[in-house]
Amino acid sequence: MRFIKLALVALFGILPALGLVCAGAGYLWLRTSLPLTEGRLTLEGPRSEVDILRDRHGIPHIRAQSMDDAYFALGFVHAQDRMWQMEMMRRLGTGRLAEMAGRRLLPHDRALRTLGVGRLARDGYAILPAPVKAALEAYARGVNAWIKAHSGALPPEFYVAGISPAPWDPTDSLIWGRLLGLRLSANWRREALRARLLGRLTPEQVAALWPPYPAEGPVTVPTPGRKAEIPPPTPSAPRDAALDRIFAALDDILPAPVTTTASNSWAVSGSRTQSGKPIVAGDPHLGFEAPNLWYLARVSGPGLAIAGATLPGVPFHVLGHNGHIGWTLTTTGADTQDLVIETLAPGDDGRYLTADGPRRFATRTETVRIRGETPVQITVRATRNGPVVSDLTGRVAVSAPPGRVIALKSAALSPADRTAEALYLLNRARNWTEFRAALRHFHSPVQNFIYGDAQGHIGFQIAGRIPIRKSSDGFVPVRGDRGAGDWIGFIPFDRLPSALDPAAGTIVNANNRAVGTGYPYLITRDWDRHYRARRIEQLLGTGGRHAIANSAAMQMDNLSLAAREMVPILVAATPAKAATAATLERLRKWDGQVLGPRAEPLIFHVWMREIVSGLVGDDLGPLAAAYRRADPAFIRRALETETAWCDDVTTPPRETCGAVLDAALDRTLAHLRRRFGTDPAQWRWDKVHIARFRNRALSILPVIGRWANIEVATDGDTYTLNRGTTRRGSRGRPFAHVHGATYRAIYDFADLDRSRFMQPTGQSGNPLSPHYRDLIQPWRNGQYVAMPARPSGPLRRLTLRPAKPRP
Repeated sequence: MRFIKLALVALFGILPALGLVCAGAGYLWLRTSLPLTEGRLTLEGPRSEVDILRDRHGIPHIRAQSMDDAYFALGFVHAQDRMWQMEMMRRLGTGRLAEMAGRRLLPHDRALRTLGVGRLARDGYAILPAPVKAALEAYARGVNAWIKAHSGALPPEFYVAGISPAPWDPTDSLIWGRLLGLRLSANWRREALRARLLGRLTPEQVAALWPPYPAEGPVTVPTPGRKAEIPPPTPSAPRDAALDRIFAALDDILPAPVTTTASNSWAVSGSRTQSGKPIVAGDPHLGFEAPNLWYLARVSGPGLAIAGATLPGVPFHVLGHNGHIGWTLTTTGADTQDLVIETLAPGDDGRYLTADGPRRFATRTETVRIRGETPVQITVRATRNGPVVSDLTGRVAVSAPPGRVIALKSAALSPADRTAEALYLLNRARNWTEFRAALRHFHSPVQNFIYGDAQGHIGFQIAGRIPIRKSSDGFVPVRGDRGAGDWIGFIPFDRLPSALDPAAGTIVNANNRAVGTGYPYLITRDWDRHYRARRIEQLLGTGGRHAIANSAAMQMDNLSLAAREMVPILVAATPAKAATAATLERLRKWDGQVLGPRAEPLIFHVWMREIVSGLVGDDLGPLAAAYRRADPAFIRRALETETAWCDDVTTPPRETCGAVLDAALDRTLAHLRRRFGTDPAQWRWDKVHIARFRNRALSILPVIGRWANIEVATDGDTYTLNRGTTRRGSRGRPFAHVHGATYRAIYDFADLDRSRFMQPTGQSGNPLSPHYRDLIQPWRNGQYVAMPARPSGPLRRLTLRPAKPRP
């Protein structure tokens, strides 16, 4: 008996030790997934030796003797650091997630197969010119060289998913463009919501929920003349409860766009800088994830040396400078999507009506593999307007109304997309003429390009396909059988807004209105709010010569002009009483700086959310949650000129706007006391405004998930230049920082080697790498890295050698 007890004691003592040994061995084995960054590596693919120098942040500086080898090396380093991200992008776009993760992701695969992203990428490759194809093929060889040569463990996400990376095809690189075209276009969601709201509100009320851009707001390219304000929408499509259910279901089924359109950019002419040469600055804003979307790289080869941001999976720089020109981007917010309600031909479900008579649906069959199950076949239908997306609603037990289906018309789904060619040429452009010539081929997503060059010029150009509609304005879904909502073409490139060397010496765009009201084409009804653009104009107009340090400070500016505008209005209109007097006085003294340790930003944003709830909750009923906006322009109009919103239509007495504000403030203070206690000193913005970069594959795992996610408290809000967008409609984390600068750059044309760059998280997508999160604090603190022609500091050199000469 004593022997058994001793044996059990020994066993239970050994098991934890064995567990630790196994865990340690597993960790050491997984570390072999980290890239080789020093030494020499012989590979099939390059024609000559290629040097890859990595700085202390893991940023590669590629030096090749041919651009073919340069693209090969970029494909190799992308695969080294981001192969999982690339694999997920490819599977996401081609609708191949269920074969990895099972039936729960089948609805997503059905949606992407219906949209045809993978098919469009393959078709787009066929029309590209030979030099662009050669670059894509060289890049694919580099990715595949890593897949073939890598002998250690794969990044840990591959083991969680139970897959290995398949060979990279050149057409895979074109999927990103199609996905971004869809993600940066959210108009169809607004159309669907507006259609549902028209069941409860008048067209004028629906239009009021999306106020027009203010007449005094900054305009990037002023246009002479003035058109009348776009009238409220007139419903032109059939409406019933079944359609409303379809519109609601689509919101959960189709790929979600980014949180909002956002980015900042400015160009300053040499006439206004200390150096006498232009400065261009920009920080594109997207949703957060780990790893970050962008990958910093400098690539040098014969005739090209370019530094900036690349997309893992794509061989061309999307943002950067090439020693001659530099550019950055903001999203135009162009209306490039329509929901089209198609009517079936009577007695024939295989055809639908058009203004020219019935047409037959185009159909194709897609086979979707499911992990552990038999593959399923789906039939995809399309009309002349686009894929039939209402066919996707079967999983939520919603059927299209009898005799009708809904198609999605999107410029991002147009054939013959040559955006890859545009980027190829853009990377090589040396002046304004070549820059614009490259952008003629840029199709999707529609973007504002802000430009500078070493010759001293600055410029602005919108590029992309923006539809010209026959008669509709894209505010609500349209009928397909009458043709009124038909697209009759795209705005010709030479008619797109453009400017070179404006007299003001500056160019500013922060998703604000790009053109004046005299512009003859409709770009959108939904320009973003003007606060960030106005703040940029303020800072550029403060006097003195502009320097790179000024642009750096601007990118981290935390003054909210929205708060500066709204707080005095709200405080003045709120009835005075003892319970809220201290809070109102605190807000009255607030300078509008949205800083983490401050209570005022938290009070203000909770109050704004509660005010909107008080204004629209009764009118919108169950749709109030879907509206999800706390638009200062709408709130101001409701309080000052459209005060009917202040009345609660569900009660007999007529409520005043002051009563709405007072009740909203009471709810705000009650919420803050429940959440943070009674001491206002504990009501800190940085307790809720936390940027979370989620690793989608590993975050589902206990313990490991928290380690793989990256979190940091941040300053700023939706309206500050240091963009800190929140998702107010979220029940769990309405003030979390979910969207912001995913790249910052400042190009100094006096010496482009002094240009500054930054991205959050880090260069690596592997959580075991020291470069997985080493840039998060520098990003949060407004620091930068450099990518000069001759990098300094400790460098690691990897030389890729050809196994045998290639012809």
